[in-house]
Amino acid sequence: MNELVRATTLIGNKPLAGAYTSQTVIQTMAEMRRRRAWMIGLNVATCLAFLVAAALVLGSDGWSLLDTVYLLCIALTVPWAAMGFWHAVIGLWLVHRRAGGMKDVAPFAAAADEPVAITLRGAVLMTLRNEDPERALARLAIVKDSLDETPDAASFGYYVLSDTSDPAIAAREERIVSAWRRASSHPERIVYRRRSENTGFKAGNLRDFCETFGREHDVMIPLDADSLMSGFEIVRMMRIMQAWPQIGILQSLVVGAPSKSAFARIFQFGMRQGMRPYAMGMAWWSGDCGPYWGHNALVRIKPFREHCRLPVLPGGSPLSGHVMSHDQVEAVLMRRAGYEVRLLPTEGGSYEENPPTILDFSARDLRWCLGNMQYLRLLRLPRILPTSRFQLIWAVAMFVGVPAGTLMLALLPLFAQSLDTERFLLGGGIALIAAFLVMANGPKLAGLVDVALKPGEVARYGGRARLFLGGIVEFVFSLLLGAVTGFRLTLFMLALPFGKRIAWNGQARDAHGISWSQALREFWPPTLFGLALCAWLYSASPPLFYWTLPWTIGYVTAVPFAVLTASPAVGAHTARLGICAVPEDIAPPAEIARLETAAALDHEGLARHEGLGTHRMRA
Repeated sequence: MNELVRATTLIGNKPLAGAYTSQTVIQTMAEMRRRRAWMIGLNVATCLAFLVAAALVLGSDGWSLLDTVYLLCIALTVPWAAMGFWHAVIGLWLVHRRAGGMKDVAPFAAAADEPVAITLRGAVLMTLRNEDPERALARLAIVKDSLDETPDAASFGYYVLSDTSDPAIAAREERIVSAWRRASSHPERIVYRRRSENTGFKAGNLRDFCETFGREHDVMIPLDADSLMSGFEIVRMMRIMQAWPQIGILQSLVVGAPSKSAFARIFQFGMRQGMRPYAMGMAWWSGDCGPYWGHNALVRIKPFREHCRLPVLPGGSPLSGHVMSHDQVEAVLMRRAGYEVRLLPTEGGSYEENPPTILDFSARDLRWCLGNMQYLRLLRLPRILPTSRFQLIWAVAMFVGVPAGTLMLALLPLFAQSLDTERFLLGGGIALIAAFLVMANGPKLAGLVDVALKPGEVARYGGRARLFLGGIVEFVFSLLLGAVTGFRLTLFMLALPFGKRIAWNGQARDAHGISWSQALREFWPPTLFGLALCAWLYSASPPLFYWTLPWTIGYVTAVPFAVLTASPAVGAHTARLGICAVPEDIAPPAEIARLETAAALDHEGLARHEGLGTHRMRA
């Protein structure tokens, strides 16, 4: 026990309310300090090496103000890529080393497979705001059906927490839940509650639950309108929470569900490859100060209610008011209270759906950007751990590097015109570009290597040809997507100081097309920027024009990219050919199969089928 120091002062089974400590219960603090020192050392060394190399290249023909601006921009963009790269490298090593990395990263996970009954009381929550209720509640019904198939079904209640402002949608929600309750053998376990005001956004919705119904439960499982979890996985995670009362938040590794949208299919293929090794590497060093993504997680209600109340930021700026990106702040506050925040870095029964078009993706990105920028005003929160404070800084850094990258591209023609071609180290510049590409795509490359090394894993993705083709398609897709979304993010961040705000409302979830006229209205600014940039760059330096096409072509192709990736016909074609297929496409698990059955039904109701357990909830 001297070597494995417990983090919290325990009274019976529960941490002392308000206890604060920087120690961890699962790994020794000495071990965690070593891991964090390694991460700091690797990332600082990588960034310094890259900056030194960049300085040598930029200054090879003499220093100018423009060279200094470029070096500063590189300093803002490289750290994010470097950290992702080392997450992936360490994660890949942990997954494939002979001893097995899970014992080092998440030894608490062994409790998931212990054959013990669940004694904690769980609440499965779905938060809604002007969403398609038939679509969303079908997912919650599937979660309930899946849990009903486990021996611990009686331990869970189900709550539909609505902040819907549209009366017609609210009426549909009420009718669907009423029909669901009538069809259920335990209607008392299904609760619908609608707030008249969207105070505090989703975080306020969950806060209201914790203060009311939450007192009847020990653990909540928040789900978004596009979330899906298997009952088997929820029960496994409940066993962990039961065995480790010091864990306040246990986050599952969420993966994308099969989609008919070409945009979502390609995007989530890349995310799937990148997240597996990335999550393992992140969990290795973050340990007790892990991430929380706000959904598909288990949260201990009592400490959440007592210690995770979010501040309302004063002032009238866009960064004031209620905290929009609540999840990571709640994780910081939970850790400050002495409870741990842990990531379970393995795939299994936890799904979400990704935006079906670039417009939906970009809208979500802007909301996240605004929410993360609010963290700048939370960095002075008292008594938070250094690692937790770093998590907030890192969430800001994710977006700060975007305008720096856009600025570098915008200045390329001036840079080309100022070059002394006889003295400039062109080969060094090309090597820097290649090194950055490897770093930025390190997690996805590591994910593909992971699949190739695991016996039988390639077959789960449809074979080597499909896996290889998917990797190439996703790489091109990410370059085109990055240009467009980066440009829109840059404009948004430039407008923030002038009062730019953005609404947080229901999101489009199903595949739908974008017309050419709509795409032109939305994407003429990056298109115009790209055409002007490419023309100017070609006149200044044709070789540099060709070398930088992977980053500039995305601006020019923004309109056709938006239309084609949103096209239902293109989506159907990619699905039929198995392009960017994920394992759930090849062999759908029970919950995904039920979801596909529910999706095939019309919007008048969700039919209950024998053997599938999907409820018919007619409006």
